[in-house]
Amino acid sequence: MALCVIVNTKGSTPRKVGAKMLVTENRKIYGTIGGGALEKKVIENALLVIDKNEPQLFRHDLLHQHNMCCGGTIDIYIEPVMKKNKLYIFGAGHTGHALAGYAIDMDFEVFVIDDRKEYIDQITSENVNKMNLGFEQALSVLPFDEQTYIAILTYDHSIDRTILGFCLKQKHAYLGMIGSQRKIEVTKKMFREGGVATEEELNAVDMPMGIDIKGESPNEIAISIIAKLIEIKHTKLNGK
Repeated sequence: MALCVIVNTKGSTPRKVGAKMLVTENRKIYGTIGGGALEKKVIENALLVIDKNEPQLFRHDLLHQHNMCCGGTIDIYIEPVMKKNKLYIFGAGHTGHALAGYAIDMDFEVFVIDDRKEYIDQITSENVNKMNLGFEQALSVLPFDEQTYIAILTYDHSIDRTILGFCLKQKHAYLGMIGSQRKIEVTKKMFREGGVATEEELNAVDMPMGIDIKGESPNEIAISIIAKLIEIKHTKLNGK
């Protein structure tokens, strides 16, 4: 959505400085900045801002642009209000726990999923959404879209592969799985021979997951993963 705020007025205008309106990408509005032809045009401006994901200032001459007899001018600042990127972390072990903390600081909406209650309970941050569920049960209820980032790092290779096979077919911005080179090679062979995924789909998965910084500790591995997520996020924002 986009937030539209009247930041300056001159002469007679239907609303004054500070009036606000929210416009969603499907043209629904909440609040008003004056109604009529002005509001119709502001909705169009807001959709443009949402599409470009860039704030912009618009000046409206009510008489000459909109044939509104009040005749003043209004400056309306419109900025995009984008929903947060979601990060699903499958596995609440040491690395998953560390990754959740870094991801919160990087403004992701974080979900940690694990069927082990004792591990989920070790995550104390109120900003982390904790899901103590079986992994397949979680997959059946989680929503996926173009702003979904997925990190697979459970305690079992077969569980990792089950999650990967499911997520490959879902919309996502990023999909990665932790593992040794041997694990990755075996996984790719199993998926190709079993008809689970194409070579192109497998090559699009970040595995082994993260940027190679030669780290070994859970925190170092988590940093390598969050660095990759940041790279993907900014690549998408810049359209490259």
